[in-house]
Amino acid sequence: MLQPAPTHDLLAPRPTVARYGVLCFLGTLSLLLYIDRICIGQAETWIREELGLTKSDMGWIFNAFMLAYILFEVPTGHWGDRFGSRGVITRIVLWWSFFTALTGAAFGFWSLFAFRFLFGAGEAGAFPNAARVVTRWFPPGERGVARGTITTTSQLGGALAPPLAAWLIGIVGWRWTFLTFGLLGVVWSVMFYRWFRDDPAQHSAVNPAEQKLIGLGAGAPAGAGHDAIPWGRVIASPNVWLLGTIMTVGATLFYMQFQWYPTYLKEARGLADQQSGWFTGIVILGGALGCVVGGVVSDFIIRSTSERKWTRRLCGSGMLLLAFLSLWSVRYSQHVVTATLLNATALFCLQVSIPTWWTVVAEISGKHGAAMFGLMNSMGGLGVMAMNFLVGRVVDGREAAGLSPLECWRPIFDGVALGLALGAVCWLIVDATRSIVQSNQDAG
Repeated sequence: MLQPAPTHDLLAPRPTVARYGVLCFLGTLSLLLYIDRICIGQAETWIREELGLTKSDMGWIFNAFMLAYILFEVPTGHWGDRFGSRGVITRIVLWWSFFTALTGAAFGFWSLFAFRFLFGAGEAGAFPNAARVVTRWFPPGERGVARGTITTTSQLGGALAPPLAAWLIGIVGWRWTFLTFGLLGVVWSVMFYRWFRDDPAQHSAVNPAEQKLIGLGAGAPAGAGHDAIPWGRVIASPNVWLLGTIMTVGATLFYMQFQWYPTYLKEARGLADQQSGWFTGIVILGGALGCVVGGVVSDFIIRSTSERKWTRRLCGSGMLLLAFLSLWSVRYSQHVVTATLLNATALFCLQVSIPTWWTVVAEISGKHGAAMFGLMNSMGGLGVMAMNFLVGRVVDGREAAGLSPLECWRPIFDGVALGLALGAVCWLIVDATRSIVQSNQDAG
């Protein structure tokens, strides 16, 4: 005789979806972050001409942001671990929005340098705290897509920024463009602080079923991760240096694209401002698509296999190798469309690997996740600073030597491509099973 099917599962309340509201806030956070960060690349020519600066001067301006980003990312990430991300992220967005707006008031090299340094100090810690929020609000099988969504929206912001900035500059000028972008962050921060909570259990929109689904994603309560960082173990960990190097070469590619690619298109390829904005947007859109694919790949790896070491290695290394081949091929490109598609492909491949990078860092960082993310993410700034320093001097020097515009810029693409090859090698050595904040005995 057939028995009636049990009904308790059908009658049980379904999990609420407040975590997707969190993801919406994190996505728009990264969207605004990259719009504010990238718009200066499109305005670079206008700023340089109005303030009487050289490309070498602009290299220092770009590095002012990156220097502050390096210095403040670990402390700001640690503040999130210690005090919770709600107040820290709100402070981050208000601060960077203020100095985005103030960039439009620059009247010379040193004022612009100071404003971009303080802007970088504001943006530091945004992604480490976003990574912390993802770990606390999402179950392990959903974190890859969540991280991929955050990086995708950041790339969409990057793709929108060049044409949007070019359009606004054409209407109101570069100074009022920065003010306009800065105001958006103020609105976001007010809405975020009113709605978000660090602990999912304290959010009125989260029911017990969603709390159970999140499980380990909720993590410890805010303030539980304030133990001193074991810096001796961190510095001695090969994973820190390997993952930091990988982020260094990846950040160098990305920042080269949004800071200098518009100028390259205008000077070496002869495009107008609006055209350079659209072509730069296409490149960064390639990165956005890579983030979508990378998030799916990262979650697939988690769900389909318990073998973490080689799956992470092969994904990261393979993608960086393809990025190297694409960028190296730019030297053989004779048409701007081909060059742009190759750059977009390189950024796509890099971004496919980024959610896996986030996953590995989260898995091996323990309760110091935001601080460790900040440490390795900020190491990428060293490569960006070196790239900015070299672009100004190499391109200016080759122009002075009378070389053609394409020849002036060729070493930049070649150098960044070789860095990607180094990153591919580093991925083959990363051990995703080894913690960077615990000894082997502690971990066991």
